[in-house]
Amino acid sequence: MGEAGYESRFVGATDGLNLHVRVYGAPKTGHLPLICLAGLSRNAADFDVLASRLSATRQVIAPDYRGRGRSDWDPNWQNYALPVELNDVLAVTTVLGIDKAIFLGTSRGGLLTMMMSAARPGLIAGAILNDIGPVIDGTGLARIKSYLGKLPEPRDLDQAVALLKSIGSAKFPALDDADWYRQAEGMWVTKDGRLTPAFDPALTKPMESLNFDAALPTLWPQFDGLAPVPTMVIRGEHSDILSAETVTAMVARRPDLEVLDVVGQGHAPLLTDAASIDRIADFAARCDAV
Repeated sequence: MGEAGYESRFVGATDGLNLHVRVYGAPKTGHLPLICLAGLSRNAADFDVLASRLSATRQVIAPDYRGRGRSDWDPNWQNYALPVELNDVLAVTTVLGIDKAIFLGTSRGGLLTMMMSAARPGLIAGAILNDIGPVIDGTGLARIKSYLGKLPEPRDLDQAVALLKSIGSAKFPALDDADWYRQAEGMWVTKDGRLTPAFDPALTKPMESLNFDAALPTLWPQFDGLAPVPTMVIRGEHSDILSAETVTAMVARRPDLEVLDVVGQGHAPLLTDAASIDRIADFAARCDAV
């Protein structure tokens, strides 16, 4: 493990693409690994604070999906799809020798976690859904579509932070400057002296055909598939992707569902504050004991 606090590994997807994975810490007897799955255009950097804290007691693994972070870009943009990405996550677990883990999925990562309940249920020892549920609010998706891949190129990190604040400060009033800078450092990378997005621009293509006026498909069967394992849902106070009504409906189906509300944040909570990290650590410890 290097100075960054994690080891970078590269795993071959079934179609040959190289997938980058951050591995924090070594496997620890009696403590299940935690696998962190990021949002649509995000990457493993989102979990650095959380992973660094929790790696003292359990191994934490954070993959970059294809086309994000340090993973290869896919020459076929149609492969930026949930079934392909689920297969990539399963390839990572196979190569790393993981047969059971706790999954923490932010947004798209939560969709993948729910889908895994059908594809490989025995792999899941516990599930944390960060600001995502079986019903997705199209308002939030429309907002993401409005700026994803369309932001101007920032000249430096300060301007990158200003851009993020311009689109997100209303929903994230609780963030401080360190939070905003950490977000910017994960969203942009320096190439040839310029700041460019840390994802393939073609990632926006699958969203072009989405009709936000029609009801989006729901994932209740996939959520119900998590019934055998401890499950937790996290919701940002100002989320426009996961409504309070959906959380209420989730609890009605799963009275044992653990719920964490994050005040002063929207979609999706950063999980860098001590209170959220402590709750996740406690939940993971309960999964160890099941």
